[in-house]
Amino acid sequence: MIKTQITVLHFGARQVPRPLASLRCCQLNDPAEIDAAIQGAQRVVVIGSEADLASVLTRLMRSERLDIEVAHVPGRRGARRALTGVARRIPLVCDDTATAVAGAALWLPPGDSAMLRGEAVVDDVVLFDGEVTGVRIEPTAGMPGLRAAVLTGHRRRWVTGRAVQLGTVGAQVVRDGVTGSREVKRSTFYRHTTGWLRVD
Repeated sequence: MIKTQITVLHFGARQVPRPLASLRCCQLNDPAEIDAAIQGAQRVVVIGSEADLASVLTRLMRSERLDIEVAHVPGRRGARRALTGVARRIPLVCDDTATAVAGAALWLPPGDSAMLRGEAVVDDVVLFDGEVTGVRIEPTAGMPGLRAAVLTGHRRRWVTGRAVQLGTVGAQVVRDGVTGSREVKRSTFYRHTTGWLRVD
């Protein structure tokens, strides 16, 4: 892979590690700038948070560009691996707003409540029915694609599946640390039909 096929997407004030400094680097302040930045790239290196990585995956998914390899460098470590690592396709998890999740999502009680009320189902398995403090959803590196657990104590009962659905009187959705702008009564996270090419 030659250097001109690699584009570094640099979010915020993070410093570009030295092994990546000679590559084409695009400083991004708005997700709307991603589409132009990835033109002509076969591999992109994301320097930023999991939320930044998720914004790139969201744009790749919506623009049908999941053929682009993606490396994530959250800090100084991993820069050389981003250049030499091998990409493998892993499940891509998104929600019913067509927003990808890189690390984890949460369903939490609405602002005026201490409990999340409703029912959640992973594929055909009931995760909870009643009241809980919240739910955590994570992508998995292999099939079926995601796992979910009720937030209770230190030991969690994870349930894996292709999709998890929530029906509730009201919930906040948090994606990779970013809280949604409005409360929801229904929410779904699921494995997209095409995975993404993660560089390891």
